[in-house]
Amino acid sequence: MPGRRILSIMLLAAVCTTLCAQANKTKTFTVRVFDGKTGTKVVPDNIRVHINHHSTTSLEWVKLVDDGSAVVTIPAEATVLSVRATYDDGIEYYVNCDVARQHDSSQETWYPLADVLTQGLVIPNECGKALSAADLKIEVKPGEFVLLVRKRGFRD
Repeated sequence: MPGRRILSIMLLAAVCTTLCAQANKTKTFTVRVFDGKTGTKVVPDNIRVHINHHSTTSLEWVKLVDDGSAVVTIPAEATVLSVRATYDDGIEYYVNCDVARQHDSSQETWYPLADVLTQGLVIPNECGKALSAADLKIEVKPGEFVLLVRKRGFRD
């Protein structure tokens, strides 16, 4: 009997150690999307996340939530990220408001993941009158990435 108890405790400890190790192999944060001109919530068709300046992405990283936000779980080695949202059944990309005034509005901007996880991050807003997140009444918490976007226009 005592041998079984010790064996059970050792097995339980091994399982817990394995699960904890697996949990540390990823980083998780939330993405919320808002219109950069009005501050209204946007429900994208999909969200694409790139890490560490790589062009590849994984659909398994992003879980869309009914309210339009997304829970993103990426590999632990990620240090920087770029986020884009889509509409029209995923065919069109929104213009991120951090590059809205640039000639090539499709370029990616990379943000430090540590900032997202520790204090939260709202991208700069070059859409419209360049209202700040505070002007748009958007609050951000640690573990949140707030994406400000607009739909593509005929000039894009």
